[in-house]
Amino acid sequence: MPGSSLPLLGVVLSVTVAFVVSAQVLFVRVGAQHGGIRQAVLLSMIINIVIFLPAAAILHFPDYGLTPISLLSFFAAGLMGTFLGRVLYYDSINRIGAGKTEPLKASMPLFASLIAVLILGETLTMAHTGGIFLIVVGIAAISWETTNNDPERGEDVSVTALGLPLLAAMSFATEPNFVRIGFAEGTPVLVGLTLKTVTAGVGFLAYLRYQRTLNLDELLGEPHTKWYLAAAVANTLAVLGYYAALKISRVVVVAPITQMSPLLVAVLAYIFLSHLERVTWRLVSASVLVVVGAGVVTIFG
Repeated sequence: MPGSSLPLLGVVLSVTVAFVVSAQVLFVRVGAQHGGIRQAVLLSMIINIVIFLPAAAILHFPDYGLTPISLLSFFAAGLMGTFLGRVLYYDSINRIGAGKTEPLKASMPLFASLIAVLILGETLTMAHTGGIFLIVVGIAAISWETTNNDPERGEDVSVTALGLPLLAAMSFATEPNFVRIGFAEGTPVLVGLTLKTVTAGVGFLAYLRYQRTLNLDELLGEPHTKWYLAAAVANTLAVLGYYAALKISRVVVVAPITQMSPLLVAVLAYIFLSHLERVTWRLVSASVLVVVGAGVVTIFG
């Protein structure tokens, strides 16, 4: 494939990932009426490992393209991005509520782009920066609008508690940058995915065990199982597409576009789950910001 077509393919993969993530969120929303969110995350990680591990072991045997740097990079991606990011995210929702957590977590593309510029030497034009800013503001507004009626709001509004969603955003933002470092060493996508997922899965199991919320009996044979399985499959496809996009494109392009999912969730939920979502002029206005910002990132990325 000509090198000039790779940036466009990276954009296409990123947009596809945003759609698949949106479908995953809808499946989880339906299933969450009967089951816990953490069980959905655990099931997704299990499905990821069941698919990625044997695929990587067979397809890339005997040379897995690993170096000390790539090993550390994918280990860090799983530990910092997937595991720590989720722990901080859950703790933030518990302490200050989803309505305050989601808009602040929406700053992830900004942090990811800044890290990519400082650490990886990627470049940002003024237009590109403006597009990222529009996406962040739009996603924050969408998240605030769609979660401000959340009945599980927390009571803690201290400076320390308000810093939790920002720390979560920073943790999530480290993952694509660590991944890019690992891929620069020549490690295949499936091998990197497997290392990252196993690391995050072990960490998440230990966390659930520590929190005394690990209940494997709830994973199967319950009303929510089919929805969580559908979400797990969607998550597997999304993660694979995300890593494939990072393999061929820059973080400052992939991270902002894939974070369009809150916009797509709002639209798809209104169409298919109208009893769970409502559309307001604020939501429409915020959606326009995201679309315009994504367009700018795509054109100038």
